[in-house]
Amino acid sequence: MVEILIGIGVVVALFVGFNIGGSTTGPAFGPAVGAGVLSKLVAGMLMSVFFLVGAWTIGRRVVNTLGRDLMYDPAVFTVETSIVVLFFIGGALFVGNYAGVPASTSMTAVGSIAGLGVATGELNWAVMGEIAVWWVVAPLVGFWLSVMIGRYVYPTLNRWIAVTTSEGALLEADRSRAVPVPTLGPNTTKRELVGTGILVAIGCLMAFSSGTSNIANAIAPLYGAGVEMNPLILLGSAAVTVGALTIARRTLDTLGNDLTDLPLTAAIVVAVVASGIVIGLSAVGIPASFVIIATMSIIGLGWGRATRTVTVSEAIRGEEEPDVSVGALAAEHPGEAAPQIGEEEPEDIPAAADLFDPSTTGRVILMQNLVPVLSTGGAYVTFWVLFTFWW
Repeated sequence: MVEILIGIGVVVALFVGFNIGGSTTGPAFGPAVGAGVLSKLVAGMLMSVFFLVGAWTIGRRVVNTLGRDLMYDPAVFTVETSIVVLFFIGGALFVGNYAGVPASTSMTAVGSIAGLGVATGELNWAVMGEIAVWWVVAPLVGFWLSVMIGRYVYPTLNRWIAVTTSEGALLEADRSRAVPVPTLGPNTTKRELVGTGILVAIGCLMAFSSGTSNIANAIAPLYGAGVEMNPLILLGSAAVTVGALTIARRTLDTLGNDLTDLPLTAAIVVAVVASGIVIGLSAVGIPASFVIIATMSIIGLGWGRATRTVTVSEAIRGEEEPDVSVGALAAEHPGEAAPQIGEEEPEDIPAAADLFDPSTTGRVILMQNLVPVLSTGGAYVTFWVLFTFWW
């Protein structure tokens, strides 16, 4: 009977891992896919490799935190309770993925575990409080840092980087030699190649960070129930791979195309800000809300570019702020399509609605708050009923 229950628990954990792959691939590689640098297939493959590396190394610490430290008595994790916890994690994440919105796996998983802890009176409120504080602070830091970069620094950064995607293949194979040698595409510049490499490398870094933080969300309850960690990491990472190659296509569309229009330079800025914050939180042992930080960074950069008035150098020189109202822009550029973020001249700042979609932004924020609430509330009510009237 115990073996059957463990088998059921593993199946539910695989379902959670599948949804984690669908939820976290978008924030990691959405900017690169939206900029036309990577295909969705390649993004999914890179996500699977670097997620496994992160899970196998640093991810063990977060598994131990959620599977042992978050409860006063880890014995509350039985095979039965772990199945219920994982069911609510996977179900809530599936709701977000089905809607095409990547929900925070950390908030959803910790919320479900916290529901168990509150219902049984075993939740370590000190640990929970520390995690919750960082969940509030980190997205705000990412948002406002991106706003400041977009509003005051971005034009200068764009002139330094000046990376735009060209038509045609980035690299081609020179077959004139005995051994084919990769060469630049017909329209590719060295600057574009370097910028593309940086963007992909940062996406891989974010995938690694996701593995360090999010593997625990799929396997921590079973680890707390006594299942060995190494097989769980391998199984969870395999499930993430399936999700990254399938359901993640919807979240890649949302964060790469629908939420805001990102050229290569802007995508690099978003990835640097989000990955820097996630790595910082992982270094201090906090299960990072990876999706929320990345999404808020994207929104912050789009809003900062849309509301830019002056650059830092203009502010220092005391130059007069240009008129960037929507009406003034409409009169100045009648019938013209708004340029992409980072492609406009400093005096050609498009309206906010042209840089990020408010309706999509509202849907993203709504779902990213609703999914953890579903997980936490559902787990608490279920365990309260079970422990009060059944177990």
